[in-house]
Amino acid sequence: MNKATTSTLVQQSTKSILFDILALLFIYFVPALSHLSGLPIYYAEPMRIMLILALVYTNKQNAYILAVTLPLFSYIISAHPVLPKMLLITFELVLNVFLFYLLSKKFKQIFWPILISIIGSKMIYYILKYFLIETTILKSELVSTPIYIQIITTLVLSFYVFGFFRKQR
Repeated sequence: MNKATTSTLVQQSTKSILFDILALLFIYFVPALSHLSGLPIYYAEPMRIMLILALVYTNKQNAYILAVTLPLFSYIISAHPVLPKMLLITFELVLNVFLFYLLSKKFKQIFWPILISIIGSKMIYYILKYFLIETTILKSELVSTPIYIQIITTLVLSFYVFGFFRKQR
């Protein structure tokens, strides 16, 4: 490796590490921010927001790392969500990243891959969650975040990614 390549790799790694620290801090403080503001910030899917921002500002590997780390970190620091749901959220976020990169190779516009990857991972999430509830592995209601908020969050994130990558071209 030459000096320029090494410098670029160090910059990218530093950027990813700083982003990951900020993402973990954000997830750590969501309960406090919700309490202080009186707004249910967790309804806006903070883990997905951080994941989508990682897709935009870091790289594929880092997005996968955050998809696994954010739910695990939340579980370790607060025991929330419960273990089966934490595993389910982890699977959903990893699937979101996988679908995004798979679909981004097939579409010219980036809007459709991000939108379809979010919706597709959510659909699988709800199918698996239903199964976990029915088998009493998970004691929860099927839909805990109102659907209209999920739709708004999905559209906002999709348009954000579209706008960001449109400016990059």
